[in-house]
Parts: sequence; structure tokens; C-alpha cells
Amino acid sequence: MKFEEAKNKYIQTWGALGSQWGINKTMAQIQALLMISTEALSIEEIMSELQISRGNASMNIRALIDWGIVFKETKSGERKEFFTTEKNLDRLAVTIAKERSRRELQPAIRMLKEVSTIETNDSIAEKEFVSQTEKLHDFVSKADSLVDKVTQYKENWLSKLIMKILK
Repeated sequence: MKFEEAKNKYIQTWGALGSQWGINKTMAQIQALLMISTEALSIEEIMSELQISRGNASMNIRALIDWGIVFKETKSGERKEFFTTEKNLDRLAVTIAKERSRRELQPAIRMLKEVSTIETNDSIAEKEFVSQTEKLHDFVSKADSLVDKVTQYKENWLSKLIMKILK
């Protein structure tokens, strides 16, 4: 397989996997392209490489910046903005985990807390509802706490964990 074919396969596959960690295909493809680029890329270079529109590129780059995994860079003498991504996989995984917690787990915790504290008329259905939503609240809270604890380890926690699993 030649370089261009391998690069395109990587970008397409990473894009397809993006939905597994909470982003859309184009966002993941942009992040993949930036991950393998030797220098920061302009929006025009990203558009050209991925064959996407300016609006699509711009919207998805902004979303990646909001996620904290893509950063703007300036180059001396250039008026264009350039973009790069976090290339350290441990930091990238931590950033994604924290952002997914903020976007998904924490809102679920708040909702479960709210619905599990309803006033009941002591009907069987109401008691079961409160019981189950309290259990879900506890479970999701523990999952969020686990994510928080895991992401507190700064140095190569992911690599060390994978190596332990593979041994």
C-alpha cells in the first residue's frame, strides 16, 4: 500500500470511529488529518485534503476547538489561521473523556437526581420509578467519578493500563 492510500484509509477509518467517542465523521477526519500532519494546516489545506466545503470545515474545526483537542496557531507573516491537534494520545484520551463526562454524564446525573426526588403518592409504580432512577443516578455518578479519577493520572496512564492488559 502506498502512502497516499494508507493515509486516506487511516483518515476514513478514524472518521468512522468518531461516532464511538461522541463526534461526527467529519470532525474525526479533520482531527485524524491534523494528527498525522507534520505542521499546522490552514482551513484551505484541510478543505482540499478532505474534499469538504469551507462551511463544513469551519463548523467542525470550531467544534473540535470547543472539545479542546484542536488549537489555532499563527505563523509569522501569514494572515491565515492554522490548526493543529493534541498529538499525545494520553492527553487526547483524557481530554475526550473529560469532555464526554461534561457533555453526557453530568447532564444525565442532574436529570436523574431531579426525577428521582419526585413527591410520590406511594403507588407501586411511583415507588418503582423512584427506586430505579435513584439506582441509575448512583450508577452514573460512580461512572463519572471513575472517569474523573482515571483522568487525574497525568503521565501515560492509558499506555500503562494497555500494557498491563496485554501482558
